[in-house]
Amino acid sequence: MTHHLRFAAALACTVLILPHFANAQTASAIPPSLTTPDKVETRIGTLEFKDGAPSVETADRVYDTLDFTRGLDAFLNSYSGASAYAIRKGLLSIGAEDNTVTIYPELMDAKSLFLTANADTVYYFSIVDLTKGPMVVEQPPKGLGTINDMWFAWIVDVGFPGPDRGEGGKYLILPPGHDGPVPEGGFYIARSKTTRVIYAARAFLENNDPKPAVENIKKTIKIYPYTPGGFGTSIATALEGKVRLAPNPPIPPTKFVEASGKAFNTVPPNDYSFFEMVNDSIQQEPADSYNAELAGQLAAIGIVKGKQFNLDARMKKILTDAAAVGNAAGRVLNWRPRESLEWTYYPNSSWANMLWQGGANFETPPPMITKEGMFKPLPPTGARTLDSKTAFYYGYTLDSPGMIMRLPRVGSQYLMGFLDAEKKDLDGGKTYKVTLPKGIPAAAFWSFTLYDNQSRSMLDTPQRYPRAGSQSYPSPAAEADADGSTTIYFGPAQPAGVKRGNWIQTMPGKGWFTLLRLYSPLESFFTKEWRLSEIEMVR
Repeated sequence: MTHHLRFAAALACTVLILPHFANAQTASAIPPSLTTPDKVETRIGTLEFKDGAPSVETADRVYDTLDFTRGLDAFLNSYSGASAYAIRKGLLSIGAEDNTVTIYPELMDAKSLFLTANADTVYYFSIVDLTKGPMVVEQPPKGLGTINDMWFAWIVDVGFPGPDRGEGGKYLILPPGHDGPVPEGGFYIARSKTTRVIYAARAFLENNDPKPAVENIKKTIKIYPYTPGGFGTSIATALEGKVRLAPNPPIPPTKFVEASGKAFNTVPPNDYSFFEMVNDSIQQEPADSYNAELAGQLAAIGIVKGKQFNLDARMKKILTDAAAVGNAAGRVLNWRPRESLEWTYYPNSSWANMLWQGGANFETPPPMITKEGMFKPLPPTGARTLDSKTAFYYGYTLDSPGMIMRLPRVGSQYLMGFLDAEKKDLDGGKTYKVTLPKGIPAAAFWSFTLYDNQSRSMLDTPQRYPRAGSQSYPSPAAEADADGSTTIYFGPAQPAGVKRGNWIQTMPGKGWFTLLRLYSPLESFFTKEWRLSEIEMVR
């Protein structure tokens, strides 16, 4: 045998032997934690594999789970968008077209389905259309409000918490991607990521009368297109050749729709049609108006900008289940949040507010305030507080840093009450009471409002306005006891010896919850020196 033949034979032996040796070494080196047994018991059933390869049945089961999970995530994370879309849809149903101002001259009552609205202030709001270019909103003086995009992302506050500080002023809202000229002054400039925005504000009663506020709003509010090169642009800037001087055209008259007493719905559905509503919203807004993570969740269930939303029976059933679980999650997080979330405002209490966990942006708690009155921001956490975000948008609308800050005499504070002192649901057929000690920490006014568990809107009873508080409109003011404390009763019938202003009617067979509002809250609220009682059952 020649040298070359002996070398070839040896090489052949090596080739034959090495694969067996390598396989043996690889198999024995795989840690047990990396292997998959032939059968794995999970919450979605038994998963079967053949040496790691999933069976057809296992693949179907896992795909169903992935589709359900992505559907559930999409429901929870797009609820704000559906809610904003539902508001516009509700306004259109009563003839309030975009750029029209809807106003409640007799305050909002229980006929309108609005998530946790109040019956204490004059609401006025509009869906402002930016599809044809920048728009101007002339904010009336003495107002309090905010502008959000169609995902309820905060854009800018208006009125007392905004840059006009309650004096009124012109707000210029720029559409997505606007790169045209902007004025040098005269406007508070805000940029939107969506082609429409929700402008929502409220005004306070004067001497327990809404008429002065209504007259002020109707006299001063204006919504109209911005004219480049007009007001706010100097001649010197025009001489640079970047913008042409233009006369300011006549401002069109403001169209108002009065909505007090009108029955219409602005609350998203909680069945499969929820996803159809989200798709309708997605088709109207830029693809980058929401984050890539949510876009991926929506795309995974068939909701894609520019594409039809047509699903088969299997996927419709899965999303119907996802909507049911998502709806349950919104309710669980409001009625029975985990103690670890620390939403309760007082120790061993049911009074809570989820915004204290992550602030208005659901990421970092609101800033502290120093003795000198300076805000001291807390370090960002970098983590979205998903549960507080879900709970908030399920029961409430609009978003603003002014809703949750530790500044006395500015803005408002809210405490939500879903359970009684025994941690039981509130029963419309029973009578309860809550006592507010002397020195209620509200420089402007305070109130309780009752809400229907199902709609999260005002509880519809013969009272029309399910509220009690310090104002004497639209129902008598609550009266304090001899010791200075004030007791409010909730029940189907007015208790004997209780004044009308100290009682809010409930309905047998209807569950309810309540919000305590403190407008211009005082320091004793923030220090927690003042604490109201739990909701106690009387009979």
